[in-house]
Amino acid sequence: MTTWPANPVVHEIFTWVWLGELGMKYRRAITLADVPDDVWDDVARPGIDAVWLMGVWERSPIGAQIARTNPAMRAAHQAALPGFTDADVVGSAYCIRDYVVDRRLGGEAGLAIARAALARRGVRLVLDLVPNHVAPDHRWVHEHPEFFVQGTPEDLAREPHAFIQIGDRVLACGRDPYFPAWPEVLQLDASHLGLRAAMVELVGSLTRRCDGVRCDMAMLLLDDVFSRTWGPRARGGPRPDGGRGYWPTIIRATKTARPDFVFWAEAYWDLEPVLLEQGFDACYDKRLYDRVVHGGPIDVAAVRAHLGADISYQRRTIRFVENHDEPRAARVLEPAAHRTALAAVFTLPGVALLHEGEGDGRRVRVPVTLGRRPVEEPGLELRGFVGRLLSALAGGLRRGVWSLVPIWGWPDNASAERLLAWTWTDPDYRHLVVINMSADRADGRVRLAWSDLAGGKLLLDDLLSGQRFERNGNELASDGLYVALDGHAAHVLRVTRRSP
Repeated sequence: MTTWPANPVVHEIFTWVWLGELGMKYRRAITLADVPDDVWDDVARPGIDAVWLMGVWERSPIGAQIARTNPAMRAAHQAALPGFTDADVVGSAYCIRDYVVDRRLGGEAGLAIARAALARRGVRLVLDLVPNHVAPDHRWVHEHPEFFVQGTPEDLAREPHAFIQIGDRVLACGRDPYFPAWPEVLQLDASHLGLRAAMVELVGSLTRRCDGVRCDMAMLLLDDVFSRTWGPRARGGPRPDGGRGYWPTIIRATKTARPDFVFWAEAYWDLEPVLLEQGFDACYDKRLYDRVVHGGPIDVAAVRAHLGADISYQRRTIRFVENHDEPRAARVLEPAAHRTALAAVFTLPGVALLHEGEGDGRRVRVPVTLGRRPVEEPGLELRGFVGRLLSALAGGLRRGVWSLVPIWGWPDNASAERLLAWTWTDPDYRHLVVINMSADRADGRVRLAWSDLAGGKLLLDDLLSGQRFERNGNELASDGLYVALDGHAAHVLRVTRRSP
């Protein structure tokens, strides 16, 4: 397969739940080995460049039992799936016992078949890497106990929720320093050189099974972050290998063997530039997510400033309206605002992430410990919108050079400040995207930077609504394009010169 496209679109699939629902639909057990062709056609439809099969690795029985009994986790299960049973709690996708495909999902043979099915459609495969922690029954616990952050009996007595005793050792549970420890996983010691070598070997094995990894909570493994989180328990110190660092050690070794393998980071705390410098190909753009999805009325000026970042940085962002860690967008956004957010995310540079079920308007976020979710009726209007958006992507949108373009209004009309616009310019296609990020009507003129507008007529085909507009090229060159949009509305326009 050729190298990755510059701005890939990735479809995240909640693998366990998805296969279970397919089994109910087809009235037979379905694994990755026997997903029907028409299902792959839908999952990997034109416009999708990669599929992230989230949660394929072998889950931990110990972790599943903890998830069934932990009060906070049980409350989350009940909220998402009222009347759930213990059988529905299959264990966390991020409490990994071993990096082999769970046999209940089809095992390694099933993954190979799924990868081949995707490759036939020109689509790559992304899988999970969870570098911060593993399950209590991972083989390293007994083979390499030195790979873990150690505790004491006193730690266990003082913080029983944050330490686990296994045999004669007390080991720390995995944690984010700003939240309580995760009760079902053990914290790896990122400062340990032996662990780093083992991770290089592990990721090397993944390169033979997929085309890239999404690295869970990647910033926790930065040397200085790890040192601050664990203090003297980080026995190797912040830079035990002469300054190369945890991530450079792993990424450089991997890319030496397979240069086209991608590393994508789940990242927070504004540490994205650090992770990119250390070798990641792209990082979550959580700041854009927060500005577009959360916090009431959108600060359009702040979004515009965010999109003014250098294009070389923007190409290395992962943009999304939801994922498995965030609330379902259909629950927190009105339908029009949801469509506008999707139109923005999927027409900006970088990696665009479509969460499975998002295009159907699912409203229930399912904890990664569950193997089943409630039945929800699809939103046909949203499904059609996402279909048109993906068709536009398959038809040449997001190719070539991206530019944020200015919009201006009039002294007595400041509504233009609520609009955002950008262009994509390719030898074969030209596109203009204009989005009203507010709930109120807005209008203004968009300055187009194309130098050949003057003379003749231009056709503007809206790929979302099907509308066609004809405009005078001289007017566009001198005055810009006048645009008026209702609240939370968008134009995705293909611009072509009218034939004489």
